[in-house]
Amino acid sequence: PVAETFRVIQGAVSEEYVRTTQGVFQFELSGDEGGTWYIDLKTKGGSAGFGKPPVTADVVMSMSSADFVKMFTGKLKPTLAFMSGKLRIKGNVALAIKLEKML
Repeated sequence: PVAETFRVIQGAVSEEYVRTTQGVFQFELSGDEGGTWYIDLKTKGGSAGFGKPPVTADVVMSMSSADFVKMFTGKLKPTLAFMSGKLRIKGNVALAIKLEKML
């Protein structure tokens, strides 16, 4: 489910999102399909996938892979995940909020 979610994100990334967001997000996921994933909304064209981002991340988010999938499919509100401790954010929180709007 995580790899599939990132495939969908990659397909949804547009020049407009890159222009309006200007941020790189790194996800440290635990559990099934865990590891380091990223969404780059700063580099021309944008990208998303497995591994470290091509440039330094502005925001690092840590959560379980199950919660990540719930969050990106709309079953878990990012704000609620953060408040309940399921999501930890390091770095630029304002950019994290921009990403929430994109969801």
